[in-house]
Amino acid sequence: MQISSVVPKQERYIAIRNVTILSVIANSLLTIIKITFGIIGHSHALIADGIHSFSSLAVDAMILLAAKYSLLPPDNRHPYGYGRYETLVTFAAGLLLIIMAMGLFSESYEYLFGQGQKVAEKPTSIVLIIAFAAVIIKEAIYHYTIYIANRVNSPMLIANAWHHRSDALSSSIVFISVLGSMAGYLWLDAVATIIIAAMIAYIGIEECLPAINKLIDIGIKKEQRVKIEKIVESVSGVHSMHQLRTRKMGINILADMHIMVASRISISEAYKIAEVVRTRLLDEMEEIIDVLVHVKPEDVTNNLNLPQRSEIIPRLQRQHIDAIKKMEQVTLHYLDGKLMLDVDLPLNVIQNNNQARLLSQQFTNFANNDPDIHTINVYYHGTVYGSTQIFPIEELRDFIKYSSPSN
Repeated sequence: MQISSVVPKQERYIAIRNVTILSVIANSLLTIIKITFGIIGHSHALIADGIHSFSSLAVDAMILLAAKYSLLPPDNRHPYGYGRYETLVTFAAGLLLIIMAMGLFSESYEYLFGQGQKVAEKPTSIVLIIAFAAVIIKEAIYHYTIYIANRVNSPMLIANAWHHRSDALSSSIVFISVLGSMAGYLWLDAVATIIIAAMIAYIGIEECLPAINKLIDIGIKKEQRVKIEKIVESVSGVHSMHQLRTRKMGINILADMHIMVASRISISEAYKIAEVVRTRLLDEMEEIIDVLVHVKPEDVTNNLNLPQRSEIIPRLQRQHIDAIKKMEQVTLHYLDGKLMLDVDLPLNVIQNNNQARLLSQQFTNFANNDPDIHTINVYYHGTVYGSTQIFPIEELRDFIKYSSPSN
């Protein structure tokens, strides 16, 4: 059964709590009844089955604890929340299944091939009734638990459901062993136990492996990665996405990625694009609870040897260029392993296009003589200083033609 949407955390906790409380009540009663009537009915198998039910009761307690803690919000010590409590309990439940399977196998092997076997007392018919009733009850609880687990998407509950199924199987072993004892085929108990032990071990491994993968931060499935990529690359301004990394926190997903944007857009526009990516992923994939988006301009090649602003500006200011004193903005571009500068000047620093060409040539000479700077582009624009200078129309056309960014 596939869930159609993510169940709210509080509703999910209530569903897990209610089905687990039902399991606690059933396991408590079955533990007492199996052990009591195992003693009365001379059935060591039923007593062992009662201990199995007690182990399920221990798992129920862990699940209630994990369900409660996984609901807690992130804090300073757990910045990503408590979702892995559920994963840890899932692993513990699976491991317990494996241990119980090993115990059942060991006992059965010893019975079949060991030495010094003891002759057991023939069990009474009451053991048959208790074992049959336990199979029905635990199988019913299994189906109910697996239904709730799928509805709220809880691997922890799925693991516990298989605990109920393994308990039903172990009760069926008791039933078969009693019938075999009554018919004189005492070896049926051991053979059936080995078969069921193998089934229980397989279930335990199936539960442990996904939990281990989550604990070691294995990534999400391919189809989920493809969906994330499609959502990200559908955002306007995103040229491509790469270095997508994901991990599971309980049933939730944490993701971080790099997106490529145009190399000369402003920081604020790049931030806007990243926020749209983040918001869209959170809205369209409810299992994602946190997204970290790294913005990388296209054509950027890391070159740690290139100087930063704190070195470049003093170099500019030491040049014998009068217009430098009126620089309004200097923008640094680290593209293709080269440093390029955009220098913004107010329009009133020049009187005509000849001065514009001369000023551009001065900046070009500086760039040619500086080993770190590849290009300087000079831009002129209106300024808040409110220059009253007016260009004749023909002069302005020439100015626009010849004072384009110089290299």
